[in-house]
Amino acid sequence: MKDKTPVVAVVGAGEMGSAVGRRLRRTGARVVTETRGRSAESKRRVESAGLEVIDNDDTLVRDADFILSIVPPGVAIEVARRFAEPIRRAQKKPAFVECNAIAPATTIQIAEILAPAGCKFIDAGIIGGPPGAEPGTYSPRIYASGEHAHLLLAALNSYLDIAVLDGAIGAASGLKMSYAGITKGITAIASVMLAGAARAGLADALYAELARSQPDQLRRFKRGVPGMLPKAYRWVAEMEQIAEFLKDDAGSARIYEGAAKWYATISAELDESIAAKSLSALKAFAERKD
Repeated sequence: MKDKTPVVAVVGAGEMGSAVGRRLRRTGARVVTETRGRSAESKRRVESAGLEVIDNDDTLVRDADFILSIVPPGVAIEVARRFAEPIRRAQKKPAFVECNAIAPATTIQIAEILAPAGCKFIDAGIIGGPPGAEPGTYSPRIYASGEHAHLLLAALNSYLDIAVLDGAIGAASGLKMSYAGITKGITAIASVMLAGAARAGLADALYAELARSQPDQLRRFKRGVPGMLPKAYRWVAEMEQIAEFLKDDAGSARIYEGAAKWYATISAELDESIAAKSLSALKAFAERKD
């Protein structure tokens, strides 16, 4: 693989998927993707990233060395089922890289779905935001685990920041769940209380106290809360997956079940409800000037 240009199929042309594809293409890889059934916004992302569009699953799989599944966690299983047959029919089997924010149990389930297809399976967790386009610019770290994780490191580490975990399938997913549970969990707790204070008429007092006693946290919230608002709908399934990761501790799991419901509330477009009041409060917080 080191001696030839890798061919990478990116499934999922969202913000992260298109940015990963763009970075791979700018640094020399051939990157293919699909846009069938995708939104106009996704198609614009693909065009802007300069990715090669192949709207036929068998053709997409045929020449690929790797398939990167970078989709919302709620559809990760559906994507695996969709590509199982095209991979089974392919003469040359690509490695399937499961990059989604899902629990280890879900990752293992996906590996089992793809096992009859005869492909190598790599568990991967992306930690960080979308990469910059050019070599040498920011890249999230992609942790990989499982028997074939070294293949991803060998082929793509010069394109992206890849680290191999010493663990079986599920290790990279577990690390992603742990990290996201902290970062997005803190955002959930902060936004819940900011909205609650606003509904109680205490928004100004809370803001002033945070500025006095927790200035570092306030700066974090002023970045994190506005960034969360347009993404809340995507974080619902991720919180549910974190709850699945913690299912052996019912009390801990309920924290993230609650976070999932909160993000669903924020993403709901209701005119007269707690959702509208909370969303209005959080927008006001995000727009507040010191």
